[in-house]
Amino acid sequence: MSTETFESIITHIPAPIETVYATLSDLNNISRLRDSISDERAQQIKEMRFDTDSCTISIEPVGELTFRVVMREPHKTIKFAAENSPIPLFLWIQLVAVDEQNTKTRITVKTDVNPFLKPMIAKPMKEGIDRMAQALAIIPYNKM
Repeated sequence: MSTETFESIITHIPAPIETVYATLSDLNNISRLRDSISDERAQQIKEMRFDTDSCTISIEPVGELTFRVVMREPHKTIKFAAENSPIPLFLWIQLVAVDEQNTKTRITVKTDVNPFLKPMIAKPMKEGIDRMAQALAIIPYNKM
């Protein structure tokens, strides 16, 4: 096994970093993403549950996966660990203020992967976290 790091594209959110952090650090707010999921993706997602500290998604063919917040660093980072995952999986959302009204975000995933499997999971992992980053950019942050 080797530890691999995958990084999303950088997205821009037209909201102050304090507002973005406050929204993303309470995972109940992520439930707003349900409306932005394409019909194609919605067919793969069987269930989504949220509470303050966790997000559980049941996806075909992966099964149920829970991301639990393991650390919050105000206005900088929110770190998650995956539960029910066949491999160790850690995810974090990084925030950087561009100015008083704009924030940049990036999602990073670290996981232990068999080197023979890396070519098979690298592209889907990158595409998945890029979609997550894009989804975080369309949450209505100023409508709290």
